Amino acid sequence: MGKVFFTSKATAKNGRDGHVKSDDGLIDFDLVNPLSKRDVKGSNPEQLFAAAYSACFDGALNKVAKKKSLTIDSETTAEIGFLEDDADSGFKIQADLYVEINGVSPEQAEELVEAAHQVCPYSKATRGNIEVKLHPIAK
Repeated sequence: MGKVFFTSKATAKNGRDGHVKSDDGLIDFDLVNPLSKRDVKGSNPEQLFAAAYSACFDGALNKVAKKKSLTIDSETTAEIGFLEDDADSGFKIQADLYVEINGVSPEQAEELVEAAHQVCPYSKATRGNIEVKLHPIAK
């Protein structure tokens, strides 16, 4: 096992219709299940995962570009779908990563996104567990 650089901590109570709070208090809000409360504003686990995955992936992308001595300007949007899991009558998630990269050709964008997908910790964690579709966009 590798060296642990830091640990983040958050606690959820009462699941999708509950509350989530980080140990430092920066995250501290009620959760809203969009399946049962469409008219109520609030976050949900998929939205939080989308924020985390997009930030992590964009960081990995910039690290890969830097190693290749490329200067890029990037933006990653993660769309996390919540869907039925036919295998066990439960639920599962899927991810679509839309990665806009300024300063490279379409071929370079595809290469960078594929490389980032290999090193991103969230991509590693989801590999083989959920479907992740990559959408590189050169600008």
